[in-house]
Formats: sequence, structure tokens, C-alpha cells
Amino acid sequence: MIINTGQRTDIPAFYSEWFANRLKEGFVCVRNPYDQSRVSRYRLDPAVVDAIGFCTKNPAPMFPHMDLLKDFGQHWSVTITPYGRDIEPNVPDKHRLLEEFEELSQRVGRRAIVWRYDPILLWERYTEEYHLRAFAKMAGELAGYTDTVVISFVDLYPKVRKNFPEVSEIAKDRRLALGRQIIEIASSCGMKVKTCAEGDELAPFGADCNGCMLISDYENAIGKRLKAPKTKGARAECACYLSCDIGAYNTCRHLCRYCYANAEPARVMAQSRMHDPKSSFLIGDYREGDIIHDVPQESWIENQLGFL
Repeated sequence: MIINTGQRTDIPAFYSEWFANRLKEGFVCVRNPYDQSRVSRYRLDPAVVDAIGFCTKNPAPMFPHMDLLKDFGQHWSVTITPYGRDIEPNVPDKHRLLEEFEELSQRVGRRAIVWRYDPILLWERYTEEYHLRAFAKMAGELAGYTDTVVISFVDLYPKVRKNFPEVSEIAKDRRLALGRQIIEIASSCGMKVKTCAEGDELAPFGADCNGCMLISDYENAIGKRLKAPKTKGARAECACYLSCDIGAYNTCRHLCRYCYANAEPARVMAQSRMHDPKSSFLIGDYREGDIIHDVPQESWIENQLGFL
């Protein structure tokens, strides 16, 4: 099976000590965000966990704990964008992140790491020309360290509208023009472009529009075939395999203004103060009345044989 860590928060960036403790103890508890009394408990055992998926803007805090991951398959999505602190208040320096991406690639292998350049938004100094210059510079530096870059254009979810009311959707003609040029730059740097929930409008220019985190991506990362049960994407436009997420909403302290998983910053900081690195839960601990469900888990590796 696959354990996902990154659709609700950034565990490597802010909660790496906690996750290391969970790996040592061999289990993790996850409170249902829609029914707080229901708790799913997962074993963190490579005998049943074939891969762990990470989505992060700062992988470095996990580097001291990488030995704990050596028996697990891994798939890393690392977001590096060209925005400043006006958009991403607490994201580290991008030059440092590029270096850390390269170090992580050397640790896990280029097939197990994906660069995310998303969401793309146009606002004030972040023009099409700005994006093309920034993307070309970053792609040149990351050439050889990954085979894939994922792009998407900003979506105006309710939390985004609240936290970033100045931003607007990008018209289709501008998306196509910018996307086409990004695809050309990526190709020149040896990277395939995947789109995230953008339909197939960039397919004629060479983008892979089938989904950005498919079972096939996990298979490619770990070098084994997986017989995974079917599951639904996070939303209608999403074909990605997203299940068993151990994170919690309203806990990512990057406070990016385009984030769909955070409410207002004050709530995020209040939630974060409830974090205990020694707890079985990312936020808080066991409560009276909790209904604990030990999730059935099994390996999905077909015949335990590799294919790469």
C-alpha cells in the first residue's frame, strides 16, 4: 500500500522529528478531519507499506532521518516556485532549495523525485516573461536531477479567494502560450511536463495530461509493479492516487497565499501549537470517546518482483 504525507500539510518541512518518531514506533494515528471522533491507525512497516509519498517545499529537515526510510519505497514531489515572501512568506531561499533538491535526488534517485512548478499565477511583477526567465534558470539547474516537472495554473478555491483576493484566474489563451513555452524549455533540459488538474489543453504541445501522481509514477519510483485498489481523485479533475494521508489541515506554516489546505494564518498557528513530536497524532493526542480503526494493510507489489 501507499502512505501519503503531503495533501494536507508539509510534514518534511515542519514535522520531520514527529515523523521520525512515528517510523521508529512503527505506527501513526490520523484523526478524520470530518468526524473528529474517528481515528485511523496505520502501521508504518515496509512489509505492508510499499511506498511513502512526500509533497514538500523544504525536504532538508528530513535529511537527518533518511536512514529510517531506507527500507521503504519513496516518491518525492518538491515544489520550487519563483515567488517571493509576498506570496510564500515562510518558504526558504530558493537557491538553497535547488541545492537541497539536487542532494535529495542523489539520495533517492532521479526517478523518485519530481519538481513541481506550481501553481502558476500572474500578479504584479510575476508576469509571463518573469515566469519564463525563472523557469528556464531553475530547469537548467535541475537538469539531470529529475525526469519530470509538474505544472498547474492557480485555482481559486474558497480558501484561496479568502487569503489572496487580489489573484485572478488566467485566461485560456495565456495559459496555452505560457504552457507551450514551458514545455519547450523543459524538453530542452531533459524533463517531461506533467499537468495537475488542467484537463488536456496542453497535450497538443507535448504535456502528459493523464495525472501527476499516478500508480505508474510510484511504480517508476520504486521499480516494482503495484496491484493497487481503485480510488477516486481528490476532485473531479484529479486522476492522482491519493489515499491514506497522515497529515492534518491548517497546520502548514509556509502560509502560502494560494494554499487550498489552510484557513486564515491565525488558525494555522494555533493548530501548530498543539503539535507534540512524541504524540501518535500530528496534532493533539488521544481523546475520550475516540473510535480507533486499525486499517487493514497489505503489500501491493505484484509477485514481489521488480520491473526496472
